Amino acid sequence: MSTSGSPPAGGDQPGSPSRDSGTVWHPAREWLEQDEEEDDMDYDPESIVSDDEEDLDAELYEDEDADADDHRFDPELHLGNIHIEFAMDESDQDPNAEPQEGRHNRVSAARLLNLLASNGLRHILNYNGLHDASIPDEEDEEDYDFGFFGYRRRARRSGGHQFPKVPSDEGAMLMDSGDFGSSPHYVDRLKKRKRSLATKMMWRELGVDASVRQRDVQSITQGLIPGSAADKIIHFDSRCYSGQFSDDGNFFFCCAQDFKVRMYDTSNPFEWKYYKTVEYPFGQWTITDATLSPDNKFLAYSSIRNLVCLAPTDPADTSDPAILDLSSVPGRRGGRGLYGNSHFGIWSIRFSGDGREIVAGTSDQSVIVYDLETRQSVLRLPNHEDDVNAVCFGDKSSPHILYSGSDDTTLRVWDRRSMGDGREAGVFIGHTEGLTYVDSKGDGRYVLSNGKDQSMKLWDLRKMMTTAKFDTVDVNRYTTGFDYRFEPYPDDYYEAHPHDCSVVTFRGHRVLKTLIRCHFSPPGSTNSRYVYSGSEDGKVYVYNLDATLAGTIDVGAATTNTRPRDPDIFTAAYEIRSSRNDVMWKTCVRDASWHPNSPVLAATSWNGWGLSTGTCTLHTWNDGVDSDEGDPPVAGNYDSRLKSVGEFNRFKESMQRRSRPVQRSPLDDELYSEIW
Repeated sequence: MSTSGSPPAGGDQPGSPSRDSGTVWHPAREWLEQDEEEDDMDYDPESIVSDDEEDLDAELYEDEDADADDHRFDPELHLGNIHIEFAMDESDQDPNAEPQEGRHNRVSAARLLNLLASNGLRHILNYNGLHDASIPDEEDEEDYDFGFFGYRRRARRSGGHQFPKVPSDEGAMLMDSGDFGSSPHYVDRLKKRKRSLATKMMWRELGVDASVRQRDVQSITQGLIPGSAADKIIHFDSRCYSGQFSDDGNFFFCCAQDFKVRMYDTSNPFEWKYYKTVEYPFGQWTITDATLSPDNKFLAYSSIRNLVCLAPTDPADTSDPAILDLSSVPGRRGGRGLYGNSHFGIWSIRFSGDGREIVAGTSDQSVIVYDLETRQSVLRLPNHEDDVNAVCFGDKSSPHILYSGSDDTTLRVWDRRSMGDGREAGVFIGHTEGLTYVDSKGDGRYVLSNGKDQSMKLWDLRKMMTTAKFDTVDVNRYTTGFDYRFEPYPDDYYEAHPHDCSVVTFRGHRVLKTLIRCHFSPPGSTNSRYVYSGSEDGKVYVYNLDATLAGTIDVGAATTNTRPRDPDIFTAAYEIRSSRNDVMWKTCVRDASWHPNSPVLAATSWNGWGLSTGTCTLHTWNDGVDSDEGDPPVAGNYDSRLKSVGEFNRFKESMQRRSRPVQRSPLDDELYSEIW
């Protein structure tokens, strides 16, 4: 593929003849003409805005002054004088053979969207470290590589990879502190006693000392990590983006790309019941996030718009969801239309502990706090330099402390009691790429983040960087401009951040393709012993606090070949094995949720032939047993309303009879990480 600064040929100007007329085909034209083609990576809200929206806003707000400094939103793709041509070589073609006239290598619009990141050449040319195509200054040229559409900063390799030490000394101290579960007694370590459930039960019954009895009771469940075998496989006809248990464990919701949120009764965590479905009526691309009120009565969910839907969870209440406009400002002149008065998208939302407020992270680089009683935004924090992908409150008892993670690689701490200068209270620095998720332990002290530098980090509020020191640090200097949606992340990209103030760094999972989420394990069912994350390789990684791997839950192995190929859904696939030009089963675990009271974990995934569909899988602790004698049998296939799908069960059985169970090999891992 080549780019040039010369004007395109006359046939490539807008309104020129089609590519059949013999002129050079401009692939961007097919992209623009086929809006209905689906793309499969995280979406940029700046790329598409309907004409109806623009007309509506123009009519409603024509009396308001335009913001002359707002250049972020651009509803059209402006290619300017960029001319793109594709040249594709046939690997099996005889080099001495004469070219065949009339033969063209076609690239579909969906594949082109994958290649060009779905958000326009304008955004790609300026995307997070991707510089313009001009050659850097000679003195800086050695620091850059020629990347996608131009030069980008080269990965630095001074002193080797400098991976964090495993096991982490700081993490080991935390494991012995009592804040993250209980450690085995020194006598148990000395005598190398087994840590099985039966052994723990025996020592609990034999314990005569009160402290020993208490210690054994607290630690009895923390070793019960759910296994890879899936009790239930719930299938969806679109990708699943997030799913979480309620704080009491009686409720579970799952968000899918079809703009629907399904709710389930999980009061019996081993036998779910379908509850209710709510819909985002004017969603764009997907439902990005959802959050449940503390009393479980309301569910707030968002799409890539400035609107949040607030729906009752009562199955008897069939009323439409309330629409919350997060762009509303107190005292703003003029009316507000259905689509609000601004064109930003919401990536993350969370309820406050008292249920009175919602905090949101947006695509316009800001954090917004919305008051549910007054139905107005009461606080906007615009200090980030890129999309805010994740937000959360510091603890459930107070709404004062906020955390926000952004593509600008920073995790910022906000204290609403001291916002006189509009600045954050402090900053966490250590990730070298953007953050995808932030989770608070709920104690007002520890916070967890996932980053596109393929690491998860634990932070201590007492060790955050002051704003005065942060002002002296250029965070853009330490990022490579890596695009997590398409590129793999080689080990030589990694370099320890010189200003890293994190406590523990966890590595091993893959934060690729989408905004993959991480969490603290719950205190009830795990004694707060672990942190865990989804992964692009189809697994859930569970880590001890010392950064060692406690276990993995292989969702991909549990779900492979659990449904036949559907031609209608198959068209959404984009994970194509180029060597055979076919589609393989692929799993990317985007979110996972550990039940607060039982050794049960639910994983929501992009899952299916070429990542074209989604699943929510239920995994329980079974002491390593692959099956049981209970009813219903494990690994059953269900639809979104928890009705057994016999066709899927029969297909899986037939695939198992044809071949041995699927085993992952190093070659498969290479193919899985291959980017077209």
